[in-house]
Amino acid sequence: MGRHSSRALWTAKLLGKPVPGGPRAAKVWPEGMGPKSGAAFQGIVLGIDPSLRGTGLALVEFIRGEARLLCSQTVKMKKEATMAACLAEIFHAVEGMLKCARVTHVALEQPIFVQNNRIAMIMGAARGVAMVAAARQGLPVFEYPPKRIKQAVVGFGSAQKEQLARTMALHLRLAQALPYDEADAAAVALCHAFTWRGEV
Repeated sequence: MGRHSSRALWTAKLLGKPVPGGPRAAKVWPEGMGPKSGAAFQGIVLGIDPSLRGTGLALVEFIRGEARLLCSQTVKMKKEATMAACLAEIFHAVEGMLKCARVTHVALEQPIFVQNNRIAMIMGAARGVAMVAAARQGLPVFEYPPKRIKQAVVGFGSAQKEQLARTMALHLRLAQALPYDEADAAAVALCHAFTWRGEV
């Protein structure tokens, strides 16, 4: 079975049909993990992997300790697109995702340390517009470092992108792994659900 489009996944959800990719949602709580409050996270998380030319977005719904991918998207921008145009596209894409569902929380991957000031500025700008789009809707925003995300969903912080994508396909019971940026975004959402402590 091929990868399902965002439209197909969301249409199935709205119609109350099983989401393509598996007959049921995946249990998301690894042994010894989950909210410290003892209550499983419930709601919809928009996971974001910010990047100027390849921001990953993933809407993941959590119900009674189970996770289901609602839809995902990579905001692809051409090399010749200006920084301003890229940031505007990221902002509109995040807003569009937030309008698709009753999102509870927004979770972002924190940027890794970089020595190049220009790259740091670009990464910070992409992250900033995503946060502004969430803040305009009054949604709480949480941030997680890459190693913590990998530790939460794969089991160790040095996992490679391909391994993370395969693991996410297993967590979400997808027939095919998501593109790397979307898998990263979904992993941010799962990390949030795994480690959320019941407080905003």
